Amino acid sequence: MPGGRTLLLGLMRVKELSILLVTIAAAIYFSTSSDAFNSVANYQTIAQYVAPWSIIAAGEVMLLICGEIDLSAGFVFALAPFLLMQFYVNGWPLALALLGAIVASMLIGVINGLIRTVLGVPSFITTLGMAFLLYGLVLIISGGRPVAAPKDAAVMQVFGGAKWTELLWAIGVIIVLQVILSGTRFGIHTQATGGNRVGAAESGIAINRIKVINFAVLGTLAGLAGILQGTRVGSYDPTNGGFDTMFFGVASAVIGGTALLGGTGTVVGAFLGALLLGIAFDGFNVLGVSANAFNVVLGAAILIAMILNVSLLVLRKRMGSRELA
Repeated sequence: MPGGRTLLLGLMRVKELSILLVTIAAAIYFSTSSDAFNSVANYQTIAQYVAPWSIIAAGEVMLLICGEIDLSAGFVFALAPFLLMQFYVNGWPLALALLGAIVASMLIGVINGLIRTVLGVPSFITTLGMAFLLYGLVLIISGGRPVAAPKDAAVMQVFGGAKWTELLWAIGVIIVLQVILSGTRFGIHTQATGGNRVGAAESGIAINRIKVINFAVLGTLAGLAGILQGTRVGSYDPTNGGFDTMFFGVASAVIGGTALLGGTGTVVGAFLGALLLGIAFDGFNVLGVSANAFNVVLGAAILIAMILNVSLLVLRKRMGSRELA
């Protein structure tokens, strides 16, 4: 039937279709497997997993699309709260200390971007070195000990202290970056930079500037996510973040359909990827399954999502060519 074929073709064009279906299936499975899964308290627990992963994933999507990656994001995540406290205890007003920590996080991203674009060092090596450098700074500044987050301040209620604020920030970041990626010249240039670097440069796109800006965006978001999570918990811990948080961010982006080779991806897809990981991680805890099994699920989710994404891409091309014919 023509109407059914048109509907199917429309669905095939939705890039996030495969990860959406897998996420819905996971939610249904855990919902029917345990009554404890369907509660407000448990939904809040899932949100606590999803929020930081999706914020970092949103920045990683922008970088991956333009052909780069940042392995230091998890350590910016860990460092930013301690920079906030350093500024705060040295007399800065709390709001200014928070802004200073986020700006410092952005500058770390700028440094990564300049090393990559000006000196030509691959981003994998650049950000790996930066990761260990930042980890050392976190340990030096913190003395290896957690510190209490500032309390009784309205500004900190907005930045993670109140319930659901961390998730609201994550949703806001997802919406803003998706609009930028799909509806602005900068987003188009980001996709062109990763999809065809030579062609983008020949068409006048400042590809190095695009990359530096996206490194800065990820640095800013990583610092924001670290402050949000630490404030929600009530303390800033030097062991938070690190490679685990970074890998969950990258995994969320990849599961959500972002190509590691650049050129294609969506921020909404990364959010769905983080949601899938959060549901799976929480669901296993609720069912009492060993946490070690989560690594199996993570690997399987990445493989299944990639297979579905590739299959849907091929199907879209076939259906599109038949439609033109």
